[in-house]
Amino acid sequence: MTKLHEVKFPAECKSLPDGFWSAVDVWIKKPHVVNKRLCGATETPSEEVGTENLGVLLDPKSTDSHDVLSFLTRGQSTALTHDQENTWTFSVRTFIPKVNCYGSTSHKEFVLKDFDRLQVTFVPFEEDASGEVCQKIGNVYQISLVQRDNEEWFLELRVLAAADWACDGVAYPRLVWLCSTLLPRLLRWAAEPAASQFKSTLSLLPVEKYGCVYQQLKEKYRAMVKVWPEVTDPEKFVYEDVAIATYLLVLWGEERAERGVTEKQSFVDLGCGNGLLVHILSNEGHPGKGIDVRRRKIWDMYGPQTCLEEKAITPGEGFLFPATDWLIGNHSDELTPWIPVMAARSSFACRYFVLPCCFFDFYGKFQRRRCGTSQYKEYIDYIAEVSRASGFHTDEDCLRIPSTKRVCLVGKSRSYAPCDAEQAEERRASYIQSRRSSSGSGSVVPPRPPSATDGDGGDHDDDDGGRGGVGPGDGEHGGGGGGGGCHDNGDPEPAGPPGNDWGAGFQPRERVEKVRNCAALPRDFVDGVVLRVAKALLGLAEDDGGGPPTPTPAAAAAAAAAAAVVWNPGESMSVREVAELLDHGTLLRLKSECGGLQTLLKNNHQVFRVEGGRVHIRDWRAGSEERGRAESKRGRPVASGALKTRSCWFHSQHPQGCPLEAAQCCFAHGPQDLRPSTKPLKKMKWSAV
Repeated sequence: MTKLHEVKFPAECKSLPDGFWSAVDVWIKKPHVVNKRLCGATETPSEEVGTENLGVLLDPKSTDSHDVLSFLTRGQSTALTHDQENTWTFSVRTFIPKVNCYGSTSHKEFVLKDFDRLQVTFVPFEEDASGEVCQKIGNVYQISLVQRDNEEWFLELRVLAAADWACDGVAYPRLVWLCSTLLPRLLRWAAEPAASQFKSTLSLLPVEKYGCVYQQLKEKYRAMVKVWPEVTDPEKFVYEDVAIATYLLVLWGEERAERGVTEKQSFVDLGCGNGLLVHILSNEGHPGKGIDVRRRKIWDMYGPQTCLEEKAITPGEGFLFPATDWLIGNHSDELTPWIPVMAARSSFACRYFVLPCCFFDFYGKFQRRRCGTSQYKEYIDYIAEVSRASGFHTDEDCLRIPSTKRVCLVGKSRSYAPCDAEQAEERRASYIQSRRSSSGSGSVVPPRPPSATDGDGGDHDDDDGGRGGVGPGDGEHGGGGGGGGCHDNGDPEPAGPPGNDWGAGFQPRERVEKVRNCAALPRDFVDGVVLRVAKALLGLAEDDGGGPPTPTPAAAAAAAAAAAVVWNPGESMSVREVAELLDHGTLLRLKSECGGLQTLLKNNHQVFRVEGGRVHIRDWRAGSEERGRAESKRGRPVASGALKTRSCWFHSQHPQGCPLEAAQCCFAHGPQDLRPSTKPLKKMKWSAV
């Protein structure tokens, strides 16, 4: 028995010993959060066992079982009576590797918690397809919480036989990994226990089945990354849609098993964006289509078996789907609150799946009403409320996707009987009207125009393709209010009697995408704003000439020499103070752009640095802090084809010129230093990855 390592808790830690057991439960139930080679784990229900029963569980035929029992009872008094005999909480954990490298053999562990002595012991074993068990005594380890001098707490890691330890990096990690990675992570979880506002990941699915299907689909569709024609991140979008498709396929497979049917469910993806989710689901045998307001270039790559329609979606009788099993809203933006309503009104058998992203109400932007929780949590609760008001039993789950907004809502069954459909419809209509009225005297509330001092635009998660203020949902995922058709671009046949215009007032997204991230503003307008702000930061009075005179060679050399010693980096100002420098007409023009003034300043990364709501002149001498010559603003090396392709603002506009020599600066010092870009336009975003 060897103590391999220990870590000390900070003196101010007040969460022990309860925090220790919370951390242990994370490691038992969610080992994949720290061991990235695992997809997850399953655990049997816990039961209490004593020493006698434990000896039976640990294979009494094995001579090693005595060593394990000694390890478990280490330090226990031998004078205990039968009633005082130590007991453990016992369960069995089964590992689910991301890639099945074990064939039909299952890798499991006995998990033995000793609440009295604050320790948990893991006894691994392997079980083949016939049920034969082989214990791995050499890999038994124990994690203990120890208090010394009645005040200092430590986490200790002990192993039964360090010399016999075998590792494969999956079910059997290396000892050094347990010491350097697992133990510090357990300490952090125990010291700062954070109860999640949401359910556990994949709580509605069998994790083992999900892991198998995901690996199959990932291999099958990974080639899409190499041929992705859109400007968005191919790896992010391909693997995210593969994960969402995996979730739906497993969910639908479980539903078919519950219902005792074999026919695969049909679907309609509303606001399907790049259409990859539709393509995968169709290829896997589910009949369906995707609808979006704007056609994407990648649609042409899928082939005729993937049905995608270009059409604007307006909630109403003309957009009901009585023959469809499932409606899908994957980052569907303006359509998100409408999807449970549309599913409920399509047919009693129609179900839905939504993955909310941007925050929209029925007729405009979602308005917060609670300050005690995050905006995202409040919005998820709101969509769940819409679902219940629409008559669904509503389930919430957390997807395993590369996004911070990964909570989905699923409506699989109704909370009312078919004979009560009329009353249910009255409740739905009343709820929608109440939301409309609460927005402002019953009038339609359009999305709030961005302020000139707003952030970089929209409520989109940064993971959603870096759309930089183009407008919520205009990336590859959702079309929000948009959709299309695989046969024509006309309106669909009404699914019910006309006249019930319950979606009146809904504003679908325009088919032509407007660029509103300040990139389309006239160059002279942008240059004027940049110069005005820069002069204010440098403490200069405006002159009437619109810019400094062209320096003579001698003056430029003198300025460069002075810059090495007394180059003026300027002061900093808040974004609000910067806005006060600009006239009313300029501010109105910036208000029409997503992100407004702050986006314009960030777009001019060469000149400004915007951090914590304050604007600074960028000092390119600051080395790694400013990522200088060698790196771009995303921390990636600047491609050689992009160097010297734009003029240096500091060389021509700053009183002391550029703080860097021409050879050190990645921008051109004069026309003679300027050269054309040799960087391929289509690959510009990814060539440095």
